[in-house]
Amino acid sequence: MSSSSAAQKKTGKVYLIGAGPGAADLITVRGARILAQAEVVLYDALVTEEMLSLCPQAEKISVGKRSGQRSTAQTVINQQLVDCARRYKLVVRLKGGDPMMFGRADEELRALEAEDIEVEIIPGITAALAAAASTRQPLTKRGIARSVAFFTSSTAPGHPEQSTLPDCDTLIQYMGGKEAVATARKLLAQGKSPALPVVVVENCSRDNERVLRLNLGDLEQGLSACHGPVLVMIGEALVPRS
Repeated sequence: MSSSSAAQKKTGKVYLIGAGPGAADLITVRGARILAQAEVVLYDALVTEEMLSLCPQAEKISVGKRSGQRSTAQTVINQQLVDCARRYKLVVRLKGGDPMMFGRADEELRALEAEDIEVEIIPGITAALAAAASTRQPLTKRGIARSVAFFTSSTAPGHPEQSTLPDCDTLIQYMGGKEAVATARKLLAQGKSPALPVVVVENCSRDNERVLRLNLGDLEQGLSACHGPVLVMIGEALVPRS
C-alpha cells in the first residue's frame, strides 16, 4: 500500500447533520446521538447554544454563513472539513434545517469525496415543515393545494437572480426577508390576487418566534425589520381556519 493510500485510510468519518429549524429538541434522535460522540463540530450561524450543549465533549468551530453578512467562505469550510477528518475520527458538520435543502451540501460532499473521506448525511427538519407545524397551516389542502415549491432568491456571487417563480399551489420562500417584496411584485404582475394569503415566520421554533399573517398586497408594501431567519409562505392553503 502506498503512503498516500495509508494516509487516506487513517482519515475519520464526517457526518453532515441537520440541526432542524432551531429548537434543540427538534434535532433527530440519530443526529443528537452522533453529536454527543463527536470530537469536533463545525457549526452554522443558525445553530443555537442550546443545540451545542448536546456536544460538551467536542471542539467547536464556528463557520457561520448568513445571507448578506460577512461569513466564512465556502472554500475555507470545505478545507476545514478535510483537515478535521485527517485529525479526528468523528467529525460533525452541523447545519441549520436539513443539509440537503439550501445547505451547500453539494460543495462539501464534493470536497470530501475528492479526498476519499467517508461521509454520512443525517437529515433534519427543514424550516418549511416546522413553520407549517408551528402555525398549524398545512401546505397542501384537498381541493385547494396539491403542489408545493421551496425556493430562494439568494444566489451565489456573479449568478443572476431567477426571473421566474415556481408554478405551483403553495410557494415557500427561504431566506425571504429582503426578497419577499420582489416576490410579491412578480406574483401580482403574473395576475395573482392581492388577497392571496401570506404567512411570514421569523425564528421558526425558537422562543422568539414571530408569525405575521397578511396578504400578497400587504407584502408588496414591505415587511417590518426582521433580525432572524425568515420564511415566507404564500398560497390559498394558508387561509386561516375559521
